[in-house]
Amino acid sequence: MKKTLLSLALTAAMAMSTTSPAAAESANNWFDLGLNHQMQGDIESAIDFYTKAIEIDPVFAMAYQMRGAANQKLKKYKKAMQDYSMCITCGEQNFRAVGFYNRGIIKNLTGDFTGATSDFSEAIALDKKMAPAFFHRGIARSKSGDISGRQADFQAAARLGDSTAETWLNTYCPGWKDASKVAGRS
Repeated sequence: MKKTLLSLALTAAMAMSTTSPAAAESANNWFDLGLNHQMQGDIESAIDFYTKAIEIDPVFAMAYQMRGAANQKLKKYKKAMQDYSMCITCGEQNFRAVGFYNRGIIKNLTGDFTGATSDFSEAIALDKKMAPAFFHRGIARSKSGDISGRQADFQAAARLGDSTAETWLNTYCPGWKDASKVAGRS
């Protein structure tokens, strides 16, 4: 699921990037260089280029998003969380939803399950069809002892097409689809 959202972010970034690196220096040029380096696996250089883009345009939400993803890949979680927070601050609704989602992932990875639950809830409030946010909120809830919350989130994720949630439910809660219908949730 993280790969899916990163893939969506990369696709959006490539679609938005129409300037040539040979043109005059601009935030978009630096961003394009960062994206190219990140796609080639040169994460450290990508971070440097995203940083230059942000220095030119301090509210460049996509640059924060991609630098956060690069820092996350390097397990620099504090820096990734700072970038995702800036994405939330600077971005429009879709960027904010992905920023909350990605920040929630970091909080889950670092053991802040209450914070992760809150961030996933914010992502869901902004994008009610974000199946991965439901799934990962279910994981955070499970780790903090909220088993019924996990169940409801996994069901929501499965109904939105998350195959991992559906597989888990089919394995550990056979008949969950029927129970949802009885409870009026389908």
